Formats: sequence, structure tokens, C-alpha cells
Amino acid sequence: MIPRDVSGVLLVYIYVAILLIITEKLLDRYPTVSRKILHIMVGNIAFILPIFQTREVMAFLAAGPFILFTFLMSPHSPIKSIRGKTSAAGHGMGLVYYSIAWTVLAYLFFDHKELIAIGILAMSYGDGFASLLGVKFGKRHYNVWGDSKSYLGSLAMFVFTLITILLALLFYEIEIQDKILILVYIAAVATFAEAISPKGLDNIAVPFIAPLIYWAFVIG
Repeated sequence: MIPRDVSGVLLVYIYVAILLIITEKLLDRYPTVSRKILHIMVGNIAFILPIFQTREVMAFLAAGPFILFTFLMSPHSPIKSIRGKTSAAGHGMGLVYYSIAWTVLAYLFFDHKELIAIGILAMSYGDGFASLLGVKFGKRHYNVWGDSKSYLGSLAMFVFTLITILLALLFYEIEIQDKILILVYIAAVATFAEAISPKGLDNIAVPFIAPLIYWAFVIG
């Protein structure tokens, strides 16, 4: 491996390990909040991506192993002793879907890392704050496929998705002046996808829909 790839893998692992220690131990009494903090903060990996120089390293060594790891921490894990409280709080497979999405995005869009960042940030900050604020402060709710969602949560999803994908493009030094309407559209469609996705499947739908729309309108 190229030294920068090694540094990237180590940085991802160390960062996620710190998050897990904080969310599993320090926030032990508040598993739901802990899970959402993990969900949101993992999204900062989007700003580590430029370190990587090899597609396969990013996809299969930095991202791929977390599919197995998050599954083993989920309520469906065959090893009961390592099931994590943060994974159990909420949709049990949500973090697994999250890891699958990151792995696929890393492989498909390695040459356009801003697309990977858009997908990761829409899922982490957008969906994370939608749930966090919606559960805490949302008063009016609607029901889709058996999942209760709040209008405040959906508004938070739109706002945080838009803000973070704007920041992602600025971070990757991409001009945004002519892309504002497209980014608003991406945030709106991602919000709709989150609203209608049942049982944690928004962790698959949102991170793919957001970058694919950007690809179709800007790159493709």
C-alpha cells in the first residue's frame, strides 16, 4: 500500500474507535442519543477521503470491514457478548446499511470523492439530525410503512443535508454558485427518500440517491 493509503486506513480506524468508546461507554445511559451521535459523527470521514490514493484500499480496507463489524455489533449478531447498545437502539441493521453504502460509494466514485462525501454527509448529518431533533422536539407526525416520522424531523433532514453538501463541495474546492438549485433539489429528494424508506432502509436509499442526482446533473 502507498503510505498515504496506510495513513488513511489508520486514521479512519482510530477515529471510529474513539467514537465507539465515547458512544458505548461514556453515553451508556442514553443509547438512543448515543447511536445518533455515532451516526452523525461518523460522517466526518467524508473529510478524510482525500488522503486515499487507491480505490481498492478505500473501499475494501477502510470501508468494507465495517460491514462485518457493524453486523457483529447489531442485535442480529451471533456473538451476544459484543452486541453494541448503540446499534441496538433504533433500527438494528441501520449501521450495517450505512457501511454497505459507504463501501459501494467508495468503489464507484473514487475518482469523484465529492460524490462520496455528498452521500455520506446526507446520510450522517441529514438523517442523523432528522431523527435526533424529530424525536426530541417533533410534535406533528406522519406514518409511512409503519414508521412514525415528524414534520420537524423532515425539515431538519432537508436543512442539514443542504448545509453539509454545500460544505462538502467547498471542502473539495468545487464552485457552488451555479449549483445551488441542484443542491436544493438533492436535499429535497433525499428528504423525501428518508421519509418513505421503512425500517432503516434510508441508510441505503439516501446515500445513493444524493450523489447519483449530482452525477446526473453536474458530471454525467
